[in-house]
Amino acid sequence: MDPLTDIAVINFELALADMAQIERRIERLGKGRAKSNADKEAEQEERDVLAKLTEFLDLGKPARLCDLTTDQWVLVQDLMLLTAKPCIYAANVNEGDLADNGDTNDYVAAVRKHAGEEGSLVTIISAQVESELIKLDPEERAEFLADLGADEGGLQSLIRNAYTQLKLQTYFTSGEKETRAWTIKQGFTAPQAAGVIHTDFEKGFIKVGGRVPGVRWWGLRV
Repeated sequence: MDPLTDIAVINFELALADMAQIERRIERLGKGRAKSNADKEAEQEERDVLAKLTEFLDLGKPARLCDLTTDQWVLVQDLMLLTAKPCIYAANVNEGDLADNGDTNDYVAAVRKHAGEEGSLVTIISAQVESELIKLDPEERAEFLADLGADEGGLQSLIRNAYTQLKLQTYFTSGEKETRAWTIKQGFTAPQAAGVIHTDFEKGFIKVGGRVPGVRWWGLRV
């Protein structure tokens, strides 16, 4: 068993797919459809970005580590490059490794070291334990996990890491009939958060705590 080799193989395959995407895009640019000087400049800028990404992928590095500016990323966002996406590694461990979150597992340590170098996250999960958890009700799940010395199941950990990598967070609204959770991007202002519920709420938002029909209070969970 060698998780780092597994990671390298998968990332290599993803990089090949990205390079094929880039090559097709360069071929389309080569058809010379740009006519105005502005179009030609934009095309050349995109070519430069594609060349930089190609060079980066050739070195065996994922596109997400390439030091492109925000504007440069916009030029290639339609390519949906696989290695440009945020990454989470899921380490499938024995139930005995859940108590210390895999801290004494050498394989997990190797994956964590690799993930840290590229800005990825690691989720510790036991597939066997998860298969047991789905058969239990919430109270029994909590008791089962407590017996294993685990704070939460792998699914919950994966969801939390996914929110972190996608730069998302949850906030809650509470009214007379229900309390609801809403997903927003980190850094959203209160009016933008209100706009997730309804665009009119954002347009008419006055201040945090302002009266919104059916909503008593606002809260952010970070």
